[in-house]
Amino acid sequence: MSMLPLDKIRRGESTYPFTDYFKGFEKIQAVRRIFGEETEDALRNLKVEFTWIRSYMWVSDADGHLIVGSHYLKNGDLVDIYLDIIHELVHVRQFLEGKKLFDNSHSYVDRPTEVEAYHHVVQEARNLGLSDERICEHLKTEWMSDEDLKQLANTLNVKYTSTKNHWTDQQNNGLRETSANRVQGGSRYKLPIRRCS
Repeated sequence: MSMLPLDKIRRGESTYPFTDYFKGFEKIQAVRRIFGEETEDALRNLKVEFTWIRSYMWVSDADGHLIVGSHYLKNGDLVDIYLDIIHELVHVRQFLEGKKLFDNSHSYVDRPTEVEAYHHVVQEARNLGLSDERICEHLKTEWMSDEDLKQLANTLNVKYTSTKNHWTDQQNNGLRETSANRVQGGSRYKLPIRRCS
């Protein structure tokens, strides 16, 4: 089981080894599907930056390191955090392969790098036992319209479910934070990660 030791973030440093904060990810099958035989090397060489910016996480298109919103990591729903890490690790691999991560010649939901990353997310979400409704809740972001979500769900073979009520709750509470309509900390699902106190 991987742990997220938030108390070890050191002030004044910009990046840290991924494996210092996301322990055991090299053993997770979903991660091994992303990197294959290169899993250990890829994660050992990956750097992570924790930011005060109230956001989720993303991969730097300058050097391929992972940038994580500290608030999201501390307060976000653990299922969403885990699936977002899977998503972003696909982008890390794509960066290492020389792919353009932010190709604006495609819309967000048509961008090949995003579709590939979301395919990995949906596969892992189904392995965890998430319903299509819960998968749609995860896929929905504030920069995605309902039509975008429908299109992405269709591309990923996920039955579209409206997330309007859920998304309104999320906007009032913050970034994908655990809300009353979810099980706290993802305990309903057998997650390979947990938070450290």
